[in-house]
Amino acid sequence: MKRIALLPEGSVSHEAVLHLFADEPVELIHFKQISDVFLATASGKTYYSVVPIENTIEGSVSLHMDWLVHEVDIPMQIEWVYPSIQNLVGRREEFAPSSDGDIDYSRVAKVLSHPVAMAQCLQFIRAHMPNAELEHVGSTSEAVELVKQNPGKGWTAVGTALGAKRHGLDILAEKVTDHDNNYTRFVLIGSDPVQIPAPKSEDKTSILVTLPEDFPGALHQVLSAFAWRKLNLSRIESRPTKKRLGSYYFYMDVLAPLDSVLLPSAIGEIEALGCQVRILGTYPSYTYEGLKSEVQK
Repeated sequence: MKRIALLPEGSVSHEAVLHLFADEPVELIHFKQISDVFLATASGKTYYSVVPIENTIEGSVSLHMDWLVHEVDIPMQIEWVYPSIQNLVGRREEFAPSSDGDIDYSRVAKVLSHPVAMAQCLQFIRAHMPNAELEHVGSTSEAVELVKQNPGKGWTAVGTALGAKRHGLDILAEKVTDHDNNYTRFVLIGSDPVQIPAPKSEDKTSILVTLPEDFPGALHQVLSAFAWRKLNLSRIESRPTKKRLGSYYFYMDVLAPLDSVLLPSAIGEIEALGCQVRILGTYPSYTYEGLKSEVQK
């Protein structure tokens, strides 16, 4: 049985991994901090870790990307996309004048959530609860748990339907994210490849490229190595190397597996320029629609 580290019960990570392994038995080990999720697999306590790395609205999750690059050396084995559906969670009796009445949002004193989830719902919060205190916590599931532990205070959480169910709370408002196309990209990291029955959308290889110093036009030549071979890049992003001010590496997603004909020669050309190249993983990518159709069979 696969033993997998992830963020707490009721988080979007929890929903996402249940969706990915819908028909397979897995043992889920929950941690409050993403650092512990990474370290569980790095130390051998779990075979894999679930890591959210990018969101439609907020972009890259920089902390998680930095852990992948600077703190651990664990390859990506699968990428999949899952919708981040956030809800306003609390106790209905605290905010509704009657059991069948509408929610009185003026009674909300505080909204708790993970900062990324909170940012995804700011339009709703400003429109309905402009005077409520906003508090960031470690995860959406922690926010729901804190609301459960503090009845009668007018606290609510931005969190998942699974989180509300696990803690016996009510969904006060469904789908409160500012945009309907709110998806999160997850990766499963671990030492061994993983096979799932759903049809993949494509293969990807993620690499880090560090340019040589004092090499004018180096990035242009790096990109040219992919361009003339007609290798598509779905993502390119600069992040600080943390070695000195103004020093960056480039994170790139190449739409090709590492064992393809052209990608190894492109990497060889880049290294010949004096660049350092690190392979973060070569893996299948799955869309939500593809996984959903497999689950429904």
